Amino acid sequence: MASANSEHSRFMREAIALSIKSVNSGQGGPFGAVIVKDGEIIAKAHNMVTSINDPTAHAEIVAIRQACQKLKTFKLNGCQLYTSCEPCPMCLGAIYWSRVDRVYYANTKADAADIDFDDQFIYEELDLPISDRRLPIIQILRDEALQAFKLWSEKVDKIEY
Repeated sequence: MASANSEHSRFMREAIALSIKSVNSGQGGPFGAVIVKDGEIIAKAHNMVTSINDPTAHAEIVAIRQACQKLKTFKLNGCQLYTSCEPCPMCLGAIYWSRVDRVYYANTKADAADIDFDDQFIYEELDLPISDRRLPIIQILRDEALQAFKLWSEKVDKIEY
């Protein structure tokens, strides 16, 4: 078990190093992530939100994109994600969609909140009915939009995901 723990520590230390690189380079927030398959790092990234002006460029999202491109698939079965911080709601959704087998994290969401990366309001918003959320979310043209869903459900050569 010691060798497995040392492997986990090695990969987590890489994620932590990426989080420090992000801070020192001024390219984004203090977050890093690596994705591992068969004991090999196949993707590594740090937060790049402010450097590329993309609010979705969290370390985990960037690493997932890299891993999918490298493996030429949208399913990361057989992979593990190591992230320097407990994933935010957006990253957690992407992690579930990517189908990684396991996630290891270092800092907690409370640690992140202590330095003003607090996502608690998002968790609270998701628990509210749509009509009670701070962000107005208004449904329109559902009948027209259902056409795409109908086409999808009838399509015989679709790629399921």
